[in-house]
Amino acid sequence: MSEGEAPDPDVDPESGSRSDNPIRRLYSVYGAGNRRYAILGALATVVGRSFGLVPAFVIGLAVDAIFLAERPYALPLVPPAWIPSTGTGQLYLSIGVLLVATVGGALTSWIEDWGWSVFAQRIQRDLRVDAYDRLQGLELAYFTRRRTGDLMSVLNNDVNALETFLEDGPSATLWILATVGGIGVILLNLNPALTAVTLLPIPLLAVFTLLFTRVIEPRYLDVREEIGDLNSRLENSVSGIEVIKTQGAEAFETERVRESSDSYLRSNLAAIRVRITYFPGLSVISGIGFALTFLVGGLWVLAGPPFGLSGSLTPGEFVTFVIYAQQFVWPIIRLGDVVDDYERAKTAGSRVYDVMTREPEVRDRPDAVPLSVGAGAVEYDGVTFAYGERDVLEDIAFSVEGGTTVGVVGPTGAGKSTLLKLLPRLYDVDGGTVRIDGRDVRDVTLSSLRRSIGYVSQEPFLFFGTVRENIRYGSFDATDAAVERAARRAQAHEFVSNLPDGYDTLVGERGVKLSGGQRQRIVVARTMLREPEILILDEATSAVDTETEALIQASLAEFARDRTTFVIAHRLSTVRHADRIVVLDDGRIVEEGTHADLLREEGLYANLWRVQVGDIEALPREFLERALRRQALVEGTDDRDEG
Repeated sequence: MSEGEAPDPDVDPESGSRSDNPIRRLYSVYGAGNRRYAILGALATVVGRSFGLVPAFVIGLAVDAIFLAERPYALPLVPPAWIPSTGTGQLYLSIGVLLVATVGGALTSWIEDWGWSVFAQRIQRDLRVDAYDRLQGLELAYFTRRRTGDLMSVLNNDVNALETFLEDGPSATLWILATVGGIGVILLNLNPALTAVTLLPIPLLAVFTLLFTRVIEPRYLDVREEIGDLNSRLENSVSGIEVIKTQGAEAFETERVRESSDSYLRSNLAAIRVRITYFPGLSVISGIGFALTFLVGGLWVLAGPPFGLSGSLTPGEFVTFVIYAQQFVWPIIRLGDVVDDYERAKTAGSRVYDVMTREPEVRDRPDAVPLSVGAGAVEYDGVTFAYGERDVLEDIAFSVEGGTTVGVVGPTGAGKSTLLKLLPRLYDVDGGTVRIDGRDVRDVTLSSLRRSIGYVSQEPFLFFGTVRENIRYGSFDATDAAVERAARRAQAHEFVSNLPDGYDTLVGERGVKLSGGQRQRIVVARTMLREPEILILDEATSAVDTETEALIQASLAEFARDRTTFVIAHRLSTVRHADRIVVLDDGRIVEEGTHADLLREEGLYANLWRVQVGDIEALPREFLERALRRQALVEGTDDRDEG
């Protein structure tokens, strides 16, 4: 299932109907290709359980036929001619049958475990890959609204919970059915009346189990949610370990982890209280049933049929009955485990299918065609955009000729990054249109659109792996020579060559073994290797020193010469030589022009330039007061968004 498009997990491929049960959906979608392993495991379960029922029957037969001579020695499916005539021979035959049953049970148990394990593991792999693939296809806003730990909990903990149930649940269910069915048939043949006594607790057990499922399900859902919260807290703390150490905040973070752990503990204990009440309850009900069977059967052997019952019961049959009645208790107790695992898996499955069934808000239209960039002209036509109820961009309209460099500047929170994230459709506009060479970006395929746009963010991200692998990321068929050429263009070759293993040096998770400037140059090299027709630089040099900035700017200037390039910058020196500068404020374009033109206008850009050059005294009081209000608004909005 992991190859190609993931199936719709809501639809049963055989019936075409939709199911609300996540376990049934899981089996119907992912079980089909692995059904042969489940069938093998199921057959082995039934055969193995049949072997397991043999000893009690043979022991009871031996007691009556060999030691008490109360009935003839006869084994089902064994011709009478094969039965020895002497008691010693019958004893040896009984021992042989017991040994065959033991070896056969061991062999079928191995086959059973192998079949069900392969079945569950293959489904786990396919489900995790498809869930991750589906997750990747969701819009960027989905990820900004959710914590990494929650998503990791779904892909890891929840998928593992489903695998655990698939490995043990179906086999245990079949084991229970085979045991109860086999014992029931044997006991009915031995003594129907005493069998009815043995089955008396079954209705009470069914009601008790139904009550358990209704009480435990919401508690398990709380546990899964708390696991996600705890994972998020741990992931956040580990990622920020440098800040924690430099700020001396170890005790504070330990307390936050303790609070998350306490919440998880409370939810888990609430579920545990229900679970540990259920299993002893099962044991008590089953034990009462066994004691009742022992009482009635014992009285029957000692003094004849009690309580108005009729018929005969030999000591050997009573021994068989007692052994089977005891075995009859264990499947019912095991049923509690199955129900418990099922409720866990059902809760986990609901969370997985929340991901699997969610339709991405940003996706290809049915008639989307590949984008072929010509001149690279870009147009924003009446564009509006909001994060939820918070307006970010309003009536944005401007056009850019192909091959020109455009600077995008403005105060914090003006909407600069959001503006350019609409171009590769990391978000979709709420109103208006974004066009490339006159074509609406929503009319072209996402893959071709994003392949045509190089995006360098202010937070360079490197994957765990070598420098070479990180530069080649996204251009996976690039040669080593092409990788080195891109690194030279990004002014990265010199420092890479001085690393312990050169291009084969492991950079560590998130590139922690490299400086910010080194990581940024590797990301720039990655972008240059792709040779995109349009380039977006989102504060690409904000985290580096001035010397490194000069190196990166020099390489980017040459690379961007014949490309349509957008440069977002707080450092206005970065864009002073741009062909055109667009100034944003409160989600609107308030100024446009070259650096010189904008300085002459004595507007927002001129005031921002005064801040850059340190001419604070020349700033108008209105600008400073508005800056204070803007900062308060941005910080307040960030707090609400995080909440």
